[in-house]
Amino acid sequence: MRRSASKKTGQSNSTSPITSSATDLFRSASSKASSKEMERIDNLFNSYANRSSSMIDPEGIETLCSDMEVDHTDVRILMLAWKMKAEKQGYFTLEEWRRGLKALRADTVSKLKKALPELEKEVKRPLNFVDFYSFSFRYCLTEEKQKSIDIESICQLLDLVLGSQFRAQVDYFIEYLKIQNDYKVINMDQWMGFYRFCNEINFPEFGNYDPTLAWPLILDNFVEWMREKQT
Repeated sequence: MRRSASKKTGQSNSTSPITSSATDLFRSASSKASSKEMERIDNLFNSYANRSSSMIDPEGIETLCSDMEVDHTDVRILMLAWKMKAEKQGYFTLEEWRRGLKALRADTVSKLKKALPELEKEVKRPLNFVDFYSFSFRYCLTEEKQKSIDIESICQLLDLVLGSQFRAQVDYFIEYLKIQNDYKVINMDQWMGFYRFCNEINFPEFGNYDPTLAWPLILDNFVEWMREKQT
């Protein structure tokens, strides 16, 4: 009886090294695959990077867009910058590039191009879009300590980022921004306020717009201008 018991113990122990060995092999293979993927991501970065700055600069981004057959003004390039959490407009560092491409599982130009439609879907999820909308403003702050963006650039950015979702609101707001003389620049509070306005206010009736609430003054002026236009 005792021998039988010791046999059982021995059998249960003997499976442990096998299981452990299989796990180690899997980890090793997974680690090697991940390492190879990162190597390809780095090689791809180097093919577009400026050697003197060790960054992908505007010229490198244009070449990348050309290789992906995507216009460099396409909103998905801005979405790609968002995915990378890029800090400087028109530039990608190696760390940003790795972060974005690893998340997209793209280690070739072909895979990166194929990942763009899924990236677009990801950005358009409500919570992600608020973050992307906020990012797009910050990304355009090109000078140190800059907190606002000129009207002409804002009009282009609004059209690019929000035009497909709120066409009428964006078109009328751009028209207003171009003819008004009170504002030369737009700040983050006004930028975010317009997105909330598009989501919450009945347009173009404005029946639920209350100017006594905490709307940026520029939106009070915009609604007033629209109402005058309608009458």
